[in-house]
Amino acid sequence: MHTRRSLRRTRTGTAATRIASLLAALLVTACSSQSPSSSAGPAAETTRTAAPALAALPRSTPSVLAPYYGQKLRWRDCGVPGFQCATMRAPLDYAKPSEGDVRLAVARKKATGPGERLGSLLVNPGGPGGSAVGYLQQYAGIGYPAQVRARYDMVAVDPRGVARSEPVECLDGPKMDAYTQTDVTPDDAKETDGLVDAYKRFAEGCRADAPKLLSHVSTVEAARDMDILRAVLGDRKLTYVGASYGTLLGATYAGLFPDRAGRLVLDGAMDPSLPARRLNQEQTAGFETAFRSFAEDCVRRADCPLGGQGTTPARAGRNLKAFFDRLDTRPVPADDTAGRGLTESLATTGVITAMYDEGAWQQLREALTSAMKRNDGAALLTLSDSYYERDPGGRYSNLMSANAAVNCLDLPAAFASPEEVRKALPAFEKASPVFGESLAWASLNCAYWPVKPTGEPHRIQAQGAPPILVVGTTRDPATPYRWARSLAGQLSSGHLLTYDGDGHTAYGRGSSCIDSAINAYLLRGTAPADGKRCS
Repeated sequence: MHTRRSLRRTRTGTAATRIASLLAALLVTACSSQSPSSSAGPAAETTRTAAPALAALPRSTPSVLAPYYGQKLRWRDCGVPGFQCATMRAPLDYAKPSEGDVRLAVARKKATGPGERLGSLLVNPGGPGGSAVGYLQQYAGIGYPAQVRARYDMVAVDPRGVARSEPVECLDGPKMDAYTQTDVTPDDAKETDGLVDAYKRFAEGCRADAPKLLSHVSTVEAARDMDILRAVLGDRKLTYVGASYGTLLGATYAGLFPDRAGRLVLDGAMDPSLPARRLNQEQTAGFETAFRSFAEDCVRRADCPLGGQGTTPARAGRNLKAFFDRLDTRPVPADDTAGRGLTESLATTGVITAMYDEGAWQQLREALTSAMKRNDGAALLTLSDSYYERDPGGRYSNLMSANAAVNCLDLPAAFASPEEVRKALPAFEKASPVFGESLAWASLNCAYWPVKPTGEPHRIQAQGAPPILVVGTTRDPATPYRWARSLAGQLSSGHLLTYDGDGHTAYGRGSSCIDSAINAYLLRGTAPADGKRCS
């Protein structure tokens, strides 16, 4: 079961592992031609311009926060060669700093040289809910270009409520298994009630686990935590690479602290000016765009289970939707130790997972062939498990819990009731005949959240900030390209860099044009010309 949006990027190990570090709470991305995710029409522009602008915080740090800004980190061995770890304190509630702290996990890998050290480079893979520390240790600290790692200390902090930073844990493994198998295409009142009950149990589990923290895991608070980290690291300005949801975190930082923003790379950008329903619908269209790209490739291959030569992407999509519909009543065996079969919800998640990285397309073809032709759902279940970060022992990371906690606090719910979802179904199904129904119902989760949202849609201008590099991929499934265009246009110093290609995010995906432009920006501060395109 998806939640409202999960945007994250990981590039480690197998295709499934690379894909799985960002998805989670209900989707949130994607766009292309003349659909809700393509170039903005009048309605979209009205939505964007109507949103208020995020106000910058005062330049001077309040004295009550001085103990946090003046703290000294005690670095220790992480158990991962080459990396050090520390714990940083931040106020649980910035409005009432005396009411307690939250402890945040920080990791770094010091600059290797040669060349003059440029400071710290903070990285975040997205989510919300993706572990930045894990991303640093598994990819960024060893996989970013050598010249970047030579000049910067590579640093990450798990945001509040995520992974090693007082994680929100809503359900245990067996209950998460049940939750992820919930039918998200209800056919009648009984199934609708079952879906609502699942959302309520999940929300209640989160409230019971983190009654105080749950009100303080917003993106604004996480961005303020990053400023404390900047200060304790000794950096005058923040240098940052954020992917997917990490772009919202980085843009929010720039909006709050434009005078402290340094070289910021926002890769796979989100649009903060959109309300939740519009975000979800545009992301739904994005997954459709990505699926059609996959389908065009698939039908040219002999092993495509969705049709052969001459099959249109639309027909391939109808074939896949028919398979999902069959699973709604007859799950496919999956030889799973927990007794799970491949249900419609798990199969849909598995397919969506592979949309994040075209390197997973072969894996998806093979998984669909096994499930559709051989009645074996194990491979597609493996893809679904990677999305949810479920290990073979049935244990889940807290990705999904943190994802919902942040999303439901950042914006008012997309829908308030099942009746509202039903009215919106035609629009979602138009955006994606394949995924629209399930993603519309998945957008209902925040309706039952135990904490009222503290955020609203807003524009981010960051007046006075130096050039900020916004990167968009034309067929990105999770963060539609139009979002990058919108964010770059909102930022007073935004520079849009476009990757004409497939998959989620662009840096490190094989385009020397993209990589050289970002490297030049990070190493020399030279932003590419606004509107530069790469393939």
